[in-house]
Amino acid sequence: MSRTLFPADFRAPRGLGNRHVQTLLPRFRRLPPLARETEILNLPDGDFVELAWSQPAPARADAPVFVLFHGLEGSVDSPYARELMRAASALGWRAVLMHFRGCGQAPNRLARAYHSGDTADAYWVIGQLARRYPHAIKVAAGVSLGGNMLLKLVAEQGGDGLDLAGAIAISAPLDLAASADALNRGFARVYQRYLLDALKRKIATKLAAGPLPIALNVRQLAGLETFWAYDNAVTAPLHGFQSASDYYCRASAGRLLGDIELPTLILHAEDDPFMPADLFSRLPPPADAVHLEIARQGGHVGFIESRHGRLNSWLARRVALQLEGWAEHLAPHRSLAAGPNG
Repeated sequence: MSRTLFPADFRAPRGLGNRHVQTLLPRFRRLPPLARETEILNLPDGDFVELAWSQPAPARADAPVFVLFHGLEGSVDSPYARELMRAASALGWRAVLMHFRGCGQAPNRLARAYHSGDTADAYWVIGQLARRYPHAIKVAAGVSLGGNMLLKLVAEQGGDGLDLAGAIAISAPLDLAASADALNRGFARVYQRYLLDALKRKIATKLAAGPLPIALNVRQLAGLETFWAYDNAVTAPLHGFQSASDYYCRASAGRLLGDIELPTLILHAEDDPFMPADLFSRLPPPADAVHLEIARQGGHVGFIESRHGRLNSWLARRVALQLEGWAEHLAPHRSLAAGPNG
């Protein structure tokens, strides 16, 4: 076994180990609402993103910061987002989620959307957090699409290019072409249809509001039934790629795993229906800074375990353990940097 690859300790409850059950189960669990405040953060190009801040916020300005990037068509209301932000908040962290453009409460302003390799907005947000909380430890986590984006960002920026102590990627589609193929097979087509319907509704609204730089009308948009077709006709031309193949190649973070210098945790399930089972055998070995944990089961952003007789999120528990470990390790360094007056 590679020194960067480890078996995850996740165990699915009896009868709930099927990968589709694990993938869908989080949506059927009752979760308390997450108290939050919304901030509109303007971007250099005239567009904006919405930040959702978990409430109540820590009183200390140097409280550690947990920044979360959601998955395709996700939001702060996604079950994993609520559980991860609540887990971070319970540890005393300042938790914030960045909505990708158009994924918050309002449509974004410009004639564009977001995509799996779009790192510029996350880079800008992390820079803003660095200026607001210069003495705080910061950890970023990304789920699914957000995980691929985050790994691409940390690989591009190197160990000192971001004010982050660590990164966590969960169920990240690190080979986008392989994921597009996987989502077009068997029951996974249900996920593909659901996600494409959400994407197409947003683009249809933009088409109705004004012209877009794509050669597509609403009828043709409705006929796009696979991610290959959608990304070729919409994502690629809208964001400067030549084709879906060009987009998948340039936006996939898997090819960059060996370049990561920042301490990074990757959590993945072998049975994830959004990806091929042999995903990591297709990719270059991760750098020494990467700790890759692979569970035999878990589905896509599922990882629901039985604990103390109740169904709970193993993801939230595992991420909380990682945050505690990093905070404990870095706390002495933070104290020295802050000076004798804190």
